[in-house]
Amino acid sequence: MATVILFHSVRGLRSLERGAAERLSAAGHTVVTPDLYEGRVAGSADAGFALRDEIGWRSLCKRAERAVADLPASAVLGGFSMGAAVAASLWAKRPEAAGVLFLHSIAEIPANARSDVPVEVHLADPDVYEPTDEVAAWSAAAGETPIALEVFTYPGAGHLYTDPTRPDFDAEAARLTWSRVEHFLAAL
Repeated sequence: MATVILFHSVRGLRSLERGAAERLSAAGHTVVTPDLYEGRVAGSADAGFALRDEIGWRSLCKRAERAVADLPASAVLGGFSMGAAVAASLWAKRPEAAGVLFLHSIAEIPANARSDVPVEVHLADPDVYEPTDEVAAWSAAAGETPIALEVFTYPGAGHLYTDPTRPDFDAEAARLTWSRVEHFLAAL
């Protein structure tokens, strides 16, 4: 079974991330959900962006590095929305990662990405934060890298469609996402 790191969205560590950790732990994985906001939670995306900016991107990435320092180099890097970018910021420094999991976002692929590292992406289609043309361009560029990429899109779902506390929750898309994520992790 895998060790999985899941970084939270811009709103902070909430029931979305805790529920995902419980689900994946029940499947036998070791799951870590670092709290980059140190207990603070935003009530809206705008408040989350303000909190992110208050802390600063460099500080968030340093907190993420400290949070994973004692975890195996092969730990799967994952994140929800903004958390995907945090995971990507660590990817270049942790090239031995067994896999990468981006939920609700795309993020930069490092130049030193290991050949055939499995990367799974789950996105709403369309997504207010990830426009279709940007996802298409990103997917084309990713196809030129040595990674083993799978991108899944969920038509009609809202941005954080796996979050049952949000109005954009889509039960069927969430069920399918978690089924695919569990299969992805079991295969590592």
